[in-house]
Amino acid sequence: MVRDFIAGVRYFGQGLGMLFSRPRLLLTGMLPAVLTTALLAGGAIALLANIGDLAALITPFADHWSGGWREATRFAAGLTLVGSAVLLGLVGFTTLTLIVGGPFYEHIAERIEDDLGAAEGHIDLSWWKLLLLGVRDGILLLLRSLVFTTLLFLAGFLPVVGQTVVPVLLVLVTAWFIALEVVAVPFYRRGIDLRGRTAMLRRRRMLVVGLGLPAALLCMIPLMAIVVMPAAFAGGVLVALDTLGLAQPGQQRRAALTPDKG
Repeated sequence: MVRDFIAGVRYFGQGLGMLFSRPRLLLTGMLPAVLTTALLAGGAIALLANIGDLAALITPFADHWSGGWREATRFAAGLTLVGSAVLLGLVGFTTLTLIVGGPFYEHIAERIEDDLGAAEGHIDLSWWKLLLLGVRDGILLLLRSLVFTTLLFLAGFLPVVGQTVVPVLLVLVTAWFIALEVVAVPFYRRGIDLRGRTAMLRRRRMLVVGLGLPAALLCMIPLMAIVVMPAAFAGGVLVALDTLGLAQPGQQRRAALTPDKG
């Protein structure tokens, strides 16, 4: 188990190295997170510009209160709206980046796998079919992760346990679901759906967590997801090939050292 975990972390690092040796591919992978950041920033600006009207909209009961109480109530409502938006943005950033960046990240995974020469078992899969599979499974994974994170959020109110055990479990759950997403392309290209790859990856659970944990932790640092997510998809190819029994000795190292020619 420990060996698998270390291997998963190593695959994440190798994915990062592969992208830095392919600057064009790295730039392609950075676009989704940049777009997501721009969308969230635009939403934040719109929220702040209209915070007074929104606070009044959700506090109609204060319309007939005296000026001081009415303003204090709406100020508190505005703060609550802003705080909720910040929390939602932090939690949803990775998910939104994955949705926006599906085609970009799939291109990265396909390119890395092709560079590794791991074509065994490939089936003919059009780009739109791959996209539809990715969107469908991404929504399913999002719904599943919301179930777990909601339960853990509620458990966070428990004394002691909520401040010690729950944060650790939350990071591990996030790591698991991120990894399930980033390893998908090599499985799709061999006709293996979400249920099939989940069953296979459960047998190598620590390998998967080793890949997803550094990605989950680094995504907590502002703007790091711009580089982390494409690196996770590159590393996800290595984890998938290992799980499928297709990884060859020295193969990852050669791919990591091969510069981008495209």
